[in-house]
Amino acid sequence: MDMESIIRTVQTFEGATVFQPEPGSAYPEISWGDAYFYYAPDGVMPERTQPYGTIITKDYPDDASSNLDEHGRFRVNVNAGRGAVAQLPDGLDPASVDTFFPHPLYGAGGWISVINPTTTADQLMEWLRAAHDAARARTERRSAG
Repeated sequence: MDMESIIRTVQTFEGATVFQPEPGSAYPEISWGDAYFYYAPDGVMPERTQPYGTIITKDYPDDASSNLDEHGRFRVNVNAGRGAVAQLPDGLDPASVDTFFPHPLYGAGGWISVINPTTTADQLMEWLRAAHDAARARTERRSAG
């Protein structure tokens, strides 16, 4: 599943906002070309809320273990929850393609990653949908209270 297909699918989730910083924008250059998924039915990226999923297209200074600077590689990261991370086997390589692994930096927080998903695409989309629904529930609880 390519990056654009993932983005198009997430955009079909009710209330989803996909934010993609572009070259020349006010956002840091390192973020240009990446995608961030939020529950934001007003279409405005929340200022005080973390995304529930991201697509990263390059190595970051503190996160180069997935070799994303190699041509054609991208990594999808999703807040799938600590339970999902706990079900993954130990010792997974964060540079493996089409294999789920704990996020190199945020795995302990419940984030799962996959590089260039193909056979993992259906599971990935289930986790993205669940993360979206959880983000919506959090937003609704905050609004009610």
